[in-house]
Amino acid sequence: MAPVSRTLYLHRRVLPRTALYLSLLCLQAGTLAMASSHLIFLGTYTRTTSRGIYAVRLDDVTGALSAPRLAAEAQNPAWITLTPDKKFLYTIHASEAQALGFAVNAVEGALTPLPVAAPPTAAGAPSHLAVDATGRVLLAANYGDGYVAAIQILADGSLGAPKKTPHSGRGLDPTRQDKSHAHSVTLSPDNRHVIVCDLGVDKIFSYALDPAQAALRPAALPFVAATPGAGPRHFKFGASGEHAYAINELNSTITAYHYTAADGGLTARQSITTLPGNFAGNNSTAEIRVHPNGKFIYGSNRGHNSIAVFAVNAADGRLQPIEHVPSGGKIPRNFALSPNGKWLVCAHQESGNLTVFRVDPDTGRLTATAHTAAVPMCVCVLFHD
Repeated sequence: MAPVSRTLYLHRRVLPRTALYLSLLCLQAGTLAMASSHLIFLGTYTRTTSRGIYAVRLDDVTGALSAPRLAAEAQNPAWITLTPDKKFLYTIHASEAQALGFAVNAVEGALTPLPVAAPPTAAGAPSHLAVDATGRVLLAANYGDGYVAAIQILADGSLGAPKKTPHSGRGLDPTRQDKSHAHSVTLSPDNRHVIVCDLGVDKIFSYALDPAQAALRPAALPFVAATPGAGPRHFKFGASGEHAYAINELNSTITAYHYTAADGGLTARQSITTLPGNFAGNNSTAEIRVHPNGKFIYGSNRGHNSIAVFAVNAADGRLQPIEHVPSGGKIPRNFALSPNGKWLVCAHQESGNLTVFRVDPDTGRLTATAHTAAVPMCVCVLFHD
């Protein structure tokens, strides 16, 4: 007999009808409570008091956050990503394996380390990870060593050996662009191409992906050059798949592109500042996100410490500024939108706090809430559900 059926059978035999009714209401309330909350995993730097990856729940009705709890110990898990089925989570790691894997217990918000196929040797850590739509390939962008890697995901979630593709060159800024700094990897909506932002050489590369072989090769149109000194950092596709957006770290802009699925080509359409016209301080951008309804783009400013909000022109993908909202902390390194688009959760590297904003789905505007949580050097926000 299934556990739930057996429980109900015992209730019928032992409890009077009123007690049974109350018991069923409690079970239903527990189910609804789980359904009305979002599980969020948080990546951190462990330079101070953080111990690794944390988990927190966001109440979908009120926006309240539960107390953060340690999900898994890890050294500097500054970027985390999930497989499409949400069963496995990967974080960057300073080893030849490039990443560490964990099995996800969504009920407990806990992570269990996956087996390591071979003893890892010392190497530079990637800055960014992504899993392809088949769940068979983990992609890694290595900022320090200037390459992109494709890594096979085995049946048990463990990782094969990385296949590395190096970048070369330099950009305009003698300090930040002295060599290649591959910063992020993004899968195209059809899973045919991997888009790699290289901050160091002011280029966005397109690679054709072979999931069966966990291999990359240059696309028919292999790259697009960014504005000199822009420093492309992170990249997102719009809802239609025809429009795409790169947030540029060094000159605080977002560039809108037209994407051609047939050849992986990108054509720049617009570049727009993430800052208000009256700001004169130092700033660098960090994360960019697209609202689930595809109508709005959000980008974070580090220095101005704000979230910039833009409306998307559905016809050509161009952006129109809506507002700049204080992020509620120092150095908003990362933020994410809930899958239903109702909430935005922002992580601050320097002030070590999470802030929660309510999102208006019709206007895109953000309203700050009083809900917050303390997570030391939090730099990545990942909604599990």
